[in-house]
Amino acid sequence: MNWMDVLYYLVGVGVSPFYLGVVWKTVILLAALLLFIAYVLYADRKIWAAVQIRRGPNIVGPWGLFQSFADMLKFVFKEPTIPDGANKGVFLLAPLVSTTLALAAWAVVPVDEGWAIADLNVGILYLFAISSLSVYGIIMGGWASNSKYPFLGALRSAAQMVSYEVSIGFVIITVLLCVGSLNLTEIVKAQEEGLATGAGFGWAAFLDWFWLPLFPMFVVFFISALAETNRPPFDLPEAESELVAGFMVEYGSTPYMMFMLGEYVAIMLMCSLTTILFLGGWLPPFDVPPFTWVPGVVWFVLKVSLVFFMFAMVKAMVPRYRYDQLMRLGWKVFLPLSLAMVAVVAGVLQIMGWAP
Repeated sequence: MNWMDVLYYLVGVGVSPFYLGVVWKTVILLAALLLFIAYVLYADRKIWAAVQIRRGPNIVGPWGLFQSFADMLKFVFKEPTIPDGANKGVFLLAPLVSTTLALAAWAVVPVDEGWAIADLNVGILYLFAISSLSVYGIIMGGWASNSKYPFLGALRSAAQMVSYEVSIGFVIITVLLCVGSLNLTEIVKAQEEGLATGAGFGWAAFLDWFWLPLFPMFVVFFISALAETNRPPFDLPEAESELVAGFMVEYGSTPYMMFMLGEYVAIMLMCSLTTILFLGGWLPPFDVPPFTWVPGVVWFVLKVSLVFFMFAMVKAMVPRYRYDQLMRLGWKVFLPLSLAMVAVVAGVLQIMGWAP
């Protein structure tokens, strides 16, 4: 029985073609995303190595291109170990929860116009809900390990993620005030016209994107995304000098790999959100040929890759914060700044009559 026979059978027993289409789009997105993340991991290690003037992965495959796949096979075939005092059910469920929630968030991300599994009118609220739940996987892993280092790492991570989600929320509100919609596709379309178009420079489309009028919020969102995903210099939950490896200390083999996969999926989600909210999504940087001939999905991938390159450079160059500095930055700097910007943006839009 080939796949066409299966398709005819499912349609025959009453499965809607709509749901079959959703399944196919989901499979294609997950396959592309996981393949992309394999090379994001490779790029992360190569960039870090280049900054430190060393080679990085260069043995497995040409230029080390198959290193991520070799690492995956190593993790899959290693024997998983579970501490005697651990709650085995929760211990094994935690990485599955973390990875599943990270992947589920991609259901509403449009990589091109009409290229989203679910183009929800409340896409931003969906992402808020998923990101709020994702902390549970880390807390479960830290608590179920029955060890003080993972537990401290999980508490740190929960406090860190909650603290910076507040700032991220206010940053997104400033964008929503300019757009008037919670739909991610509409947010991208709202950036087709802006400051450059109003000044008669419509060909310079990159000046229409929200990174320019909302530049302080762009910076706050970028730094908060680093903290939200536990990226250096905010990797306090995994601070090797203090907590060995944080909430993942007791994990190995496939469960450890799933935690790492969930973390990198979340990192790519934040890179995609930065692209959609501030960098025009799939829109070309110049609204003239040959830039307009390039498919939108290509521009989207290039922009996401650029944002991740910035993430990787921060990891390579900026020293780790102390935990008190991390909390101070989130609550005493970013929260007042983002809250003030919400008021300023709302006031400007109302006074100038630009409110959507």
